[in-house]
Amino acid sequence: MLMAKTTRIFGANSLKFKSRGRETARTRWLTPLARFLRLPLYFLVALLCIVGSPVLAKVPSSINSSSQLPINSLISLAVPTDAASLLQQGKALYSNGNFGKAIEVLQQAVQIYKQQGESLALAVALSNLSLAYQQLGAWSQAQQAIRESLNLLQRADKNQNLQIFAQSLDIQGRLQLAMGQSEAALATWQQTEEIYKQADDKSGMVRSLINQAQAWRSQGFYPRAIKTLDRISQTLKSQPDSIEKTVSLRSLGDALLVLGDLKKSRRALEESLIIAQNLQSSTDIGASLFSLGNNARKQNQKEQAITYYQQTVAVSPSPLTKVQAQLNHLGLLIKDKEWAKVQTFLPLIESQLDQLPLSRASIYAHVNFSQSLAKVKSGILQASSQNLYSGLSTKDSAKLLASAIQQSRSLGDKRAEAYALKSLGGLYEQTRQWSEAQNLTRQGLALAQSSNAPEITYSLEWQLGRLLWAQKNINGAIAAYDAAVDTLESLRRDLVVNKDVVNQDVQFDFRDSVEPVYRESVELLLQSQKGKPNEKILEKARQRIEALQLAELDDFFQEACLQGQKVALDQVVDKDNTKAAILYPIILRDELQVIVKIPKQPLQSYSTKISQKEVEKLLIELRRNLVDPTATKIVQTQSQEVYSWLLKPIESQLQKSGVDTLVFVLDVPLRNLPMAALYDGKQYLVEKYAIALSVGLQLLDPKPLIKQQLRALTAGLTQPPPGFPKFAPLLAIKSEFDGIAKAGVSTTSLLDGDFKKKNLESEIDAVSFNIVHLATHGQFSSRLEDTFILDFDGQINVKDFDTLFRSQGKTVVELLVLSACQTATGDNRAALGLAGASVRAGAGSTIASLWQIDDQSTAMFVSAFYRELKSGKITKAEAVHRAQLQLLKHPNYRSPSFWSAYVLIGNWL
Repeated sequence: MLMAKTTRIFGANSLKFKSRGRETARTRWLTPLARFLRLPLYFLVALLCIVGSPVLAKVPSSINSSSQLPINSLISLAVPTDAASLLQQGKALYSNGNFGKAIEVLQQAVQIYKQQGESLALAVALSNLSLAYQQLGAWSQAQQAIRESLNLLQRADKNQNLQIFAQSLDIQGRLQLAMGQSEAALATWQQTEEIYKQADDKSGMVRSLINQAQAWRSQGFYPRAIKTLDRISQTLKSQPDSIEKTVSLRSLGDALLVLGDLKKSRRALEESLIIAQNLQSSTDIGASLFSLGNNARKQNQKEQAITYYQQTVAVSPSPLTKVQAQLNHLGLLIKDKEWAKVQTFLPLIESQLDQLPLSRASIYAHVNFSQSLAKVKSGILQASSQNLYSGLSTKDSAKLLASAIQQSRSLGDKRAEAYALKSLGGLYEQTRQWSEAQNLTRQGLALAQSSNAPEITYSLEWQLGRLLWAQKNINGAIAAYDAAVDTLESLRRDLVVNKDVVNQDVQFDFRDSVEPVYRESVELLLQSQKGKPNEKILEKARQRIEALQLAELDDFFQEACLQGQKVALDQVVDKDNTKAAILYPIILRDELQVIVKIPKQPLQSYSTKISQKEVEKLLIELRRNLVDPTATKIVQTQSQEVYSWLLKPIESQLQKSGVDTLVFVLDVPLRNLPMAALYDGKQYLVEKYAIALSVGLQLLDPKPLIKQQLRALTAGLTQPPPGFPKFAPLLAIKSEFDGIAKAGVSTTSLLDGDFKKKNLESEIDAVSFNIVHLATHGQFSSRLEDTFILDFDGQINVKDFDTLFRSQGKTVVELLVLSACQTATGDNRAALGLAGASVRAGAGSTIASLWQIDDQSTAMFVSAFYRELKSGKITKAEAVHRAQLQLLKHPNYRSPSFWSAYVLIGNWL
């Protein structure tokens, strides 16, 4: 299951043997007799199941067969007819998702080939058998089968059986990655690349490279994965148009979509579509249109996505692909609550579902449809539209799911059964039938765990936790939530792969399917204190919130973040900086909790009874008013209320403890606000404390800057590059850079035409800078593709920061300053991009602005900051604090809109 994407890659290989009236480059030179003699090998290669293996659908809870390739017609060969027929039948069953039956048939073929001593055919049957076992999570049987297959092939003359040997190795690599052996999988696929080179099979090489990119990504080596995918792009350019090329480009486009490179993904998918149209292959035209629809959906381009899905339905000959496109279309309509359109759409999908042959894919499609039907009924009832409700499908969601469970059992597909049981249990949960829901959930959990399906396991553990909580079984609920979090944590390092690859049947949505698990778990833990603070529970709660924040960053970047040696914040404030306190505000459904760490004191907490909606409403209004210099009074009123939530209960203790620095680990809705602007009725928080933000509970290599050795690389644009008209000129940049130099900092500057990404990289590689100061426009967003800074040539996306600010993979920048950036307008989670920029750059500390302000005041702030930083033994947080106070005291810049925009993230020492 882990290599759903990879199976798509393998499919093109057998196209060389399709009866389309064409000869391939490899067969053209063979004499008719030679061709006849080689038919058995061609036949055996064509019968490898990887031709029709199911692949990922970017459709909730379904499998995308859009890139499956047609099964070759049988060729009359000197191979036992009954065994050949069984092999062909097993492949067809596998392609249709009936893995249990495929195993039975392939086992029969294996026995016949063993009896008749057909070692090459036996090797193919065993490879197919391994692949089928993998689909059902039978890892030991899968290992045994592929081991026997490779042993047979290695004893034979591999040079005469290169295609079979390479494809069997492909299957072994898939199994290795599925079992977490990513390094072994990488080595296997590097071996297959060499074999395909030897066989002069360029398409096979492309598939091996895409597999290698998958393996690099699973190890966290994302730059390597991207470079590998770029190599693939170059290789494909030189290939003539073919079905293989359109499938490979589609695979590349889907892989890039997973990595979050939506523009490159779209280009590859568009090229795949053009080739498929030129070749008049309706199957591949439909598949490429479907992938383009998924790309558009990922970019929130709803109308374009719907158009692609409609075209898919019109063109594709595959009933399953049609249904998947319709289910995606339906999901978009439900999301936007377009109930009238939904009502007309349901019967169409229902009639097509009834025509699907029994398979795992069809079971998931039925489960998906039942879930959508339940959402529709709930949504229409909430909209109080009885007319629409009465016109809905006569099929009952529970009956659909019960049928799906029975179908799963008939196929022997435990994974599909677990998912259907989970969905039926969820329906009973909605109707508060706790006993039935709990029984179904436990049944599904046992099946998911035995099938090694963590993406289903965690959701069942979460569901069980909710059920136990509803029945007041607090200890049982905590244990179930702990298990769900542990399962998610085991997936966290490769979260996007779990979302789009491991979970080929069940789509992850971070906001709906991951974040609530952590938040509900924290709420449950805090409630379990029963009004008596428990330090162990508080520690567990804040660690869980940190895990959520790290998972959120992983989801943002589509990869694992925050790697390296880390030191706990508590250790820093207890030993290294005993005048700093740490605050962890946590926004729950009906209250706002704050956990506080004061140096050398145990954790403590306090709460305010207020709904999440009320909190978020005020925070949005306050953020909107903060950017207006004339709105000081309303800002003070609103920020005083936030102050009462976060700080008022602890202010006397902070004063008694001699705390002068506050470090905030902020929950999502609070991150767009500068804590410096909070108001106690007389003073702003910045007038009493230095302030810093932390992405998590730990710091990477916390240490102060060596003041006598400040070396800064400064780069800036006085004019935005062409194509970015919404950004204004920054005419005070030279004054800003002069202020840095006058503060006594050694500087190297790249201004305007010299400020290019390649120049920035070469300077950082050549000279040891501990500060990089960028005076250029930029934007932070909750969307990766919308988080960037500008250079002379255009924009540098935040995902490139890891290569931009590190030399040979090592962090070289201790302080990154982004002096003219802003959070995206209307994006309430935009500061996620700011946290991401800080993490991606690998800088110990980052200073940035939450919104763009007057560039003269920016120059004043920057000059003051560097003077303070250079002047004495003060922390970076204190230097920011003093620079902000200088602006606050300036008659032109007293409004919080000028001085509060700057935030320090990371190491405040």
